[in-house]
Amino acid sequence: MLKIKSFPTLFLLLFLVTFSSFSQTENNEDELSLDSGTLDSQFEYVIQKSNSWRDERGQNYEVIKSNWLSKLKSHTLDSLKAVKNELLTTQNTVKNQNEEIERLKSSLSSTKTNLKSTKEEKDSMSLFGIQMSKSGYNGLMWSIIAVLLAFLLFFIFKFKNSNSVTREAKSKLTEVEEEFEEHRRNALEREQKVRRQLQDELNKNRNS
Repeated sequence: MLKIKSFPTLFLLLFLVTFSSFSQTENNEDELSLDSGTLDSQFEYVIQKSNSWRDERGQNYEVIKSNWLSKLKSHTLDSLKAVKNELLTTQNTVKNQNEEIERLKSSLSSTKTNLKSTKEEKDSMSLFGIQMSKSGYNGLMWSIIAVLLAFLLFFIFKFKNSNSVTREAKSKLTEVEEEFEEHRRNALEREQKVRRQLQDELNKNRNS
């Protein structure tokens, strides 16, 4: 903490602070103008530069030059016009941004729709003009393969069975043919034997 040890030092500090505040006030007054600065500073200029007047009833008034009021009015209208133009510009900017946002939303919605359609096409297959999911398509294909494989195994079994029956029939036919040939030979031998016996009997009867 700063300690002040003597009255002259305190007086000097108070003098410096007062002088600094006075100088700053004068500088601020010098900076005020009706031709530049903000509207607030221009109003402050008019207030500070106006003259006080008191009527016979003791009512106080501030006397302001008419050209100051005209200039202040002009500056105020110009500022309002600038604010209005800036507001219109801002409104147009907001409108354009809203239109751009709507276009972006529409584009995003279209992109999402195309992405969904692409994903559905990617995850689906077409069979005879019918759109099917990949899982359904794979299931149908494997079912058809399983059915065809079952038919193939059935036909192989039937073919083997028929082939076995055919071989058995051929074997029996061969046996029958062999038996028939054996029977024909036996019959031929019996016929020849009977003919020889008959010829022998004829010869005996002729000699006697």
